[in-house]
Amino acid sequence: MKILTISDEECPALWDYYVPGRLAEYDLILSCGDLKAQYLSFLVTMARCPVLYVHGNHDGHYRVAPPEGCDCIDGHIVTYNGVRILGLGGCRRYRRDVHQYTDNEMRLRIFKLRRQLWRLGGVDIVVTHAPPEGLGDAEDPAHWGFESLRELLDKYHPQYLVHGHVHMSYGHDIPRELDYNGTRIINAYERYTIELPDQPVQAKHFGQVVYKTKQKKEPL
Repeated sequence: MKILTISDEECPALWDYYVPGRLAEYDLILSCGDLKAQYLSFLVTMARCPVLYVHGNHDGHYRVAPPEGCDCIDGHIVTYNGVRILGLGGCRRYRRDVHQYTDNEMRLRIFKLRRQLWRLGGVDIVVTHAPPEGLGDAEDPAHWGFESLRELLDKYHPQYLVHGHVHMSYGHDIPRELDYNGTRIINAYERYTIELPDQPVQAKHFGQVVYKTKQKKEPL
């Protein structure tokens, strides 16, 4: 399965200068936040595959006008082609605003999902806005990562954690990929592609959304 991950900056090649068929190769699009709702709506229309998103700390406007045709997985676990995906948006609280959390608040969000995580035997991909603490984050209060996300990796060992929030343009030493005990941590700034094999499709669990591949229409 080929997955397009996106975050923080709209990619001109996928919007302003879009060429028909450019998104045809993708089976899924994952947004890590801080992108215009119109951009996500455009992508889901052109790609004809699901767009799943979590909130960034600048996505308060989604409350009034959310991305059309896309699915919010923030605080949820979904399955697509047998691949288990957990969404946890937002960043560390550095001021009073929506989609900002203390580390304990993020830890509580994860704790509420413990039964689903146990039933599923963990997840394959974690989609976040902010990175784990010490793994692609920065030292300033606005871009400091979550210790609770690192605890999540220690316990469930997903194949991937995909995040945004820390722009690659902030400095030449910002890593695009990191390895942490077998988990590939990806900074999805603007766009990045990952590939992984489809997993066996299991029965639907209570409270879990299951997506299945439909026969693709010709992409626009």
